[in-house]
Formats: sequence, structure tokens, C-alpha cells
Amino acid sequence: MVQLFVKSLAAPLISSALLLFMTGLIITVPGGIAGESEIRKLPDPDREGSIPLETTLQKRRSVRSFLDDPLTLQAVSQLLWAAQGITEQGGFRTAPSAGALYPLEIYVVVRKVAGLANGLYIYTPLEHALIFVTAGEILPMLSGAALQQDAITQVPAVFVIAGLGKKTTGKYGGRGVRYMYMESGHAAQNICLQAVALGLDSVTIGAFTDREVARILRMEKGMEPLYIIPVGKAKK
Repeated sequence: MVQLFVKSLAAPLISSALLLFMTGLIITVPGGIAGESEIRKLPDPDREGSIPLETTLQKRRSVRSFLDDPLTLQAVSQLLWAAQGITEQGGFRTAPSAGALYPLEIYVVVRKVAGLANGLYIYTPLEHALIFVTAGEILPMLSGAALQQDAITQVPAVFVIAGLGKKTTGKYGGRGVRYMYMESGHAAQNICLQAVALGLDSVTIGAFTDREVARILRMEKGMEPLYIIPVGKAKK
């Protein structure tokens, strides 16, 4: 979320940043986790589409062997919008959330995406933008934290869904954790179905060491990794 990176900034600077978001520019915000956080506005998502929902449901399969083809920035934009994109001015999103509290964060690890440097990003739904966290080849480390699953290192991008339980437990007590898990499933299915609509393939991975994934992705304290979802083009 944006406040994770800019919480130390004065209000006027935040306002200026949001104004620049409106223009579609790339800006650099000081004070982020990596010293400076580059914010990249994503292309507008397609809200109409041409593939019937029934077709995506029929074709969705878990794939674990991928071609070494790149993703377009438009495809990344569409996948992120499907996961947690804003669908109304009131801030409602593509996936239902208990009490509209939205405890999820979507991390993207980029290996081969046109227009994006390799490294780690966080999606900010309100601005439909990516916040750059750090550069580097992160997927081998992520694969190591997930029992060396090869699909993670083969794809051009991996989407990681994480959740901050205190966002829901503050209102719903212990049951709020269950609501967070349910919401992560909604978001994961959205990514998988959107991938099909884009002619892409995916697999949902739940076998990983939570602490290691959180460390590799520089998650804030209390953030819990829930899904690792490699997305790319399947080998036929």
C-alpha cells in the first residue's frame, strides 16, 4: 500500500505525488523501504473483455511448465486489476472483502516484462500503479523458499498475495483471519481466470516457508504470504 512507503512524507508531497499519478508520469518518492520508491502508473485495464466467463472457467488449468516468453505491461496491468482493482468510486474492488477492509497486498516479482526493470514491486489499487521496491533476480530465492518449485523461475512474472490480519481482526476478532483467507482465494481465482482470458496460464502455489517468503519480499511486520502465482505461457 502507498502509505507503507510514504508514511514519513509531509502531506504536501503526498498530494503532489497523487497529482502526478493523474498525469501518468513516473515519479520518485524519497523515504521508501529501498531509500527511494519509484511509482509506475499502469496502463488502463480493459473493463469489457471479449472472452465469456464460462470459457475461462472451462479452460483454467494449473500449469507447471512454461515458455520463456515475456509479458506485456498491459497484461500485468490487467492481471493486477483482476486481483484487486478498483471498480467503483467508493473504492470497492474486483474481489469481495469482509467489511470492505481489504487486508490484501499484491506483490509482483518481475523477470521478463516489457517496460519494467527486473525486481520486486507492490501494487497500489487506488492509483492502479506499481511501487518499485528493489531490483535484482528474486525468483530463484523465491523458488528456494517454495521447495524449489521450477514454475516460479520459468515465468516472466510471479504474483504473490499476502494479507495483514489485523485489518480484519480489529473488527471481527479471530474470525477476521478466516475472512482474510477467503478473500485471498477470491483474488487468486480472479488472477487465474484473467490469465486464461489473456491467453496465458498460471498455477497457484501454497507450499512455501512463510518466514522466508516474507523476508525475500521485504514484507512489513505482521504481513502473511498466502499465495504464490506464477503466470506465463504454457509449454504445449
